[in-house]
Amino acid sequence: MFDFVVFCAGFAGGAVASIAGFGIGSVLTPAIASATGTKLAVAAVSIPHVIGTSIRFWRFRQEVDWTVVRSFGLMSAAGGLTGALLNTWATNRALEIVFGSLLLLAGASQVTGYGKRWRLRGALAWFGGALSGFFGGLVGNQGGIRTAAMLGFDVNRRQFVATTTAVALLIDVARVPVYLAVERTALLHLWPAIALATIGVIIGTLVGERLLARVPEQRFRTIVGTLLLLLGVSFLIG
Repeated sequence: MFDFVVFCAGFAGGAVASIAGFGIGSVLTPAIASATGTKLAVAAVSIPHVIGTSIRFWRFRQEVDWTVVRSFGLMSAAGGLTGALLNTWATNRALEIVFGSLLLLAGASQVTGYGKRWRLRGALAWFGGALSGFFGGLVGNQGGIRTAAMLGFDVNRRQFVATTTAVALLIDVARVPVYLAVERTALLHLWPAIALATIGVIIGTLVGERLLARVPEQRFRTIVGTLLLLLGVSFLIG
């Protein structure tokens, strides 16, 4: 049953990530954590995450807004590395509640349309990248807060997913070696679950890309906002 749940979670996470730019860690981490604990699950999920993100990046590569990546993305990667280092020894419930509340606010702003009033430019893009990366690395779930920050840029749905994916890949390159160095022995014992999760993520990523093509541009941010609301709720009740 555990293997089946892990595969399904990987599939769902990969599909959602191809639509909203986040989802693999958000869906897959709780599934694996049910048997391993959160810290080891975060490290285990980093492997299917980097593989799924690499595939998504390759398929969306022509839509990446590199201006955003060079500002927001680089600072997000630096913040993510710092947060990942701290994640190895400290994650507390109060931080998760704050994190969930931020996701609720970001999601609600998109669903209500209020989020259209603000945009990240100049120094704000650098600051937003660093803060979202650090917070995500610290909690072990960077996708949601990164996507929330990315909603501040004026891009279409394919550019949004492509650019969010490019930033995610930068962060994975920074954080995966940290997780592997700290948890390598435990990860070797988990390789069957990691392999199943990876297969699920790959299939889900390809399916999700097809679903994205059917999402109307005018409804895209509302859908992403709704997913952020759900993620925020999961942190508050988790």
